[in-house]
Amino acid sequence: MTGDAWEVHAGWWQDEFTDGVDPEYEEQILPTVTEHLAGRARVLDIGCGEGQVARHVVATTGAASVVGVDPSDAQLVVARERAGGPAYVRGAADALLVPDAGFDAAVACLVFEHITAVDAALAEVARILRPGGVFLFLLNHPLLQVPGSGWIDDQILGEQYWRIGPYLTEDVSLEELAPGVVLPFVHRPLSRYLNGLAGHGLLLEHMDEPAPPPGFIAKAPEYEAAAVIPRLLVLRLVKHTR
Repeated sequence: MTGDAWEVHAGWWQDEFTDGVDPEYEEQILPTVTEHLAGRARVLDIGCGEGQVARHVVATTGAASVVGVDPSDAQLVVARERAGGPAYVRGAADALLVPDAGFDAAVACLVFEHITAVDAALAEVARILRPGGVFLFLLNHPLLQVPGSGWIDDQILGEQYWRIGPYLTEDVSLEELAPGVVLPFVHRPLSRYLNGLAGHGLLLEHMDEPAPPPGFIAKAPEYEAAAVIPRLLVLRLVKHTR
């Protein structure tokens, strides 16, 4: 994760995507976390930001211990202010300062799109999970949300379609998400993630490609025509001994 950018733009993220403001989190992401992590006693939230996923895990899954890790001091300050039960540690996804096999679940929510050291980060997930532990991995859909993708209303051909960008090319791009808010995004094809995960004994158990939730469509009516195109990919993986 590019720590400096998140330090600079932490306030924007907190205002626009946390504390009940964002319908994708409220209607889709947080319920998905509850569904897949229910009953897990010790949970690590990788790239926790200001802690909304970690707080939600404490509140809804019955977890006895939840730890959030993030490289941004500006995010962690607010996470601790908002409290809610988790403990927080400063650290990067590729160097998690937690014990080996110390958790029976980990979650990374819209984090790996901002990580350059992906192989080291996947190795760290495997290291901190006990055998049989679950990794809940939420990504912007690697195929359908490639940079350059989007809904096309072709007035010449009289067709509407979803354009897919250069999917097979691994790429780092800077995207302006709001005026003055520029963040790096790393695109990788899905095979890059799945093969990397499998190489560390993290094997796919379940996959979801949910449609955008109603609250998002209501907030972004220009997206309504593409409501059958998923924005999110959800993978649940299990750590196997090799």
